[in-house]
Amino acid sequence: MENVSIKELEDEKMVSQAYQHLVETYLNSKHRKHVEIIDKAFNFAKEAHKGVRRLSGEPYIMHPIAVAQIACEEIGLGSTSICAALLHDVVEDTDYTAEDIANIFGEKIAQIVDGLTKISGGIFGDKASAQAESFKKLLLTMSDDIRVILIKISDRLHNMRTLGSQLPNKQYKIAGETLYIYAPLANRLGLNKIKEELEDLSFSYEHPEEYSALKAKLAGMKEHLTTIFDQFTAPLREEFDKAGIKYEIKARIKAPYSIWSKMQNKHVTFDEIYDILAVRIIFDCDDISKEIAECFQIYAIASSIYKPHPERMRDWLSHPKANGYQALHTTLMGKNGKWVEVQIRSRRMDDKAEQGFAAHWKYKEGGKTSEDSESELDKWLLTIKEILDDPQPNAIDFLDTIKLNLFASEIFVVTPKGEFKTMPANCTVLDFAFNIHTFLGTHCIGAKVNHHLVPISHVLQSGDQVEILTSKTQKVEREWIQFATTAKAKGKIQALLRREDREKLKVGEELLNAFFLKIEKEPNSINIDKLCRLHNMQSREEFLVAVGEKRINLGDNDEATILDKLPNKKGWGRYIPFFKKRVNNNVDATPEIAVTPLKIDKKKPLILNEETMGHYIICQSCHPIPGDDVLGYFDGVSTITIHKRQCEIASKLKASDGNHILAANWDTHKRISFPATLRIEGIDHIGVLHQITGILYQQLNVNIHKLEIDSQDGIFRAEIQLGVHDVNDIRSICKNLKKIKEIKDVKRF
Repeated sequence: MENVSIKELEDEKMVSQAYQHLVETYLNSKHRKHVEIIDKAFNFAKEAHKGVRRLSGEPYIMHPIAVAQIACEEIGLGSTSICAALLHDVVEDTDYTAEDIANIFGEKIAQIVDGLTKISGGIFGDKASAQAESFKKLLLTMSDDIRVILIKISDRLHNMRTLGSQLPNKQYKIAGETLYIYAPLANRLGLNKIKEELEDLSFSYEHPEEYSALKAKLAGMKEHLTTIFDQFTAPLREEFDKAGIKYEIKARIKAPYSIWSKMQNKHVTFDEIYDILAVRIIFDCDDISKEIAECFQIYAIASSIYKPHPERMRDWLSHPKANGYQALHTTLMGKNGKWVEVQIRSRRMDDKAEQGFAAHWKYKEGGKTSEDSESELDKWLLTIKEILDDPQPNAIDFLDTIKLNLFASEIFVVTPKGEFKTMPANCTVLDFAFNIHTFLGTHCIGAKVNHHLVPISHVLQSGDQVEILTSKTQKVEREWIQFATTAKAKGKIQALLRREDREKLKVGEELLNAFFLKIEKEPNSINIDKLCRLHNMQSREEFLVAVGEKRINLGDNDEATILDKLPNKKGWGRYIPFFKKRVNNNVDATPEIAVTPLKIDKKKPLILNEETMGHYIICQSCHPIPGDDVLGYFDGVSTITIHKRQCEIASKLKASDGNHILAANWDTHKRISFPATLRIEGIDHIGVLHQITGILYQQLNVNIHKLEIDSQDGIFRAEIQLGVHDVNDIRSICKNLKKIKEIKDVKRF
């Protein structure tokens, strides 16, 4: 009993210190001092979570305190948000309801807490993704009060900081969801520091070896980078001092995840990344109207010392990013022959860059935002509302729609009247038409871009002047979905098509009922599903629309399928779509009619070895091999698919159906071969191909499955499909191929 008492006293002291630190942080902020309501929320939450501990072993109340601390200190929110953060898990984890919170703390705090409360089930049906549904509810509440998402990001940041106590499959789910949704959200809200920390924490759990290796490389370069920074900035400081500029110069080192992403996306090595070091020049300016002029004055001084790169100038001063970011970016050639990125911004711009709009949001009575942030924020919230008004029926589609343009990079497009419109990068003429007005989008036939006629599929570039062309006789076509990239355009097109589909669906139902009446069978779910599988339709609605459009004519094959009278002719197997045929190691398994659900222990990682590999399917998109960081996805019945952790499909699954993610570890012993593809580039020379095949066949005894080679203007590019045992084989092959002097690059694809 004595030990318990000591433990309780230690816990009480820890909780008290954490809460006092929160109160001190709040009192040192610029917010009005409403400590009484915070005390009330803390005591209520502490009592509600009494006796509950986190997986780490600490009292549960430490989590709400930590979330409130982040919301206050790192995002800059006030008493209402701090109270909501302290109470955010009360409704979900205790017997208290949202009505109880409203009665005790008022409607506003209760509304925020309700938006933060996870829910199950919902609009996606029985197989709903609770993650997607929770995120939808979060956005719905956020569109009324932005503080909901800011507290949710604080909650996610603390969960990521304490993720080590979770099982591996939970780590992959939470880290994947963070990279797919919450880091882009933080970026979109201008929370740059938090975005980088979320990315790096996720990276450290998904790819621990690569993360550790990059951290070690950056640590080893610290002294070298400091020397480069000092040498580069010394002449700048001298000239700025002469000009009487009040300034501060900081070094910005690229984060591990950002470096790794660039290595993956650009297919470059660590040594080929030029912008690991950036120089940030922050100047003090009391007059906002003079900030832009001073930015360009500093740029003029810097470019008189170092030659600027003509194509790497980024001006976000006159037209800030949608998250409020303002700065002038340029890339200058240092005396050592290396390019250095330089970011120039005022102290006000720097505050906004680090904390986003959140640094400036001051809430008035009724939850209205201050005028300086209202315009951009309202535009973004309006886009969210438009998506939520017409949500996708599928969980992954819904999350994709949210990601599609809320988190995209931005370009500026100019109207014929000279107005600047912010659009997502890679948007098309059709996207721009729908962005201006639904009528323009619906009747769009093309556009004049920079006075040249282009089709609706034309991809716009930043600075393009666009005049939309319309026709009253034009209407939305189904193939338009391929030309739309923004959530707004896709949503409007799909809504208009669904309106047309409803009429066709009604016709399809009538034709289907007539068909079942003719063959004297019930139009029940089992029979309709048989026909859907027969015609490879993903849903009944899609099938009924196809029947209504006469793309499917119900006939003898459909009758045979319903009556189980299989035609005795070639191709009969396609009338038994429920037969499952799995292929492992190029050997066809025996078709199984009955599928026995697998029993999975989520607490234990899958062991991938020579004996177990036959039970799993290898993702045909990312082609993982032993040595890759991998995970498993269980379909809930009988199939487990192995993906690379950074696979695009796996990223979506982690965010939309994370409860079916399984940890997986390799334990192979070079007895199974796996397919891998290499891409090789080099100088075309007589005998190069012979040298490549010689190394692969004679030195390494590697089996080549396929080889394609193309040569143009003295440069050759080859793609080789090989059979390898693991990642070490790939490294050895690449190392040996690079010894051929004509070969300049070898990458696994």
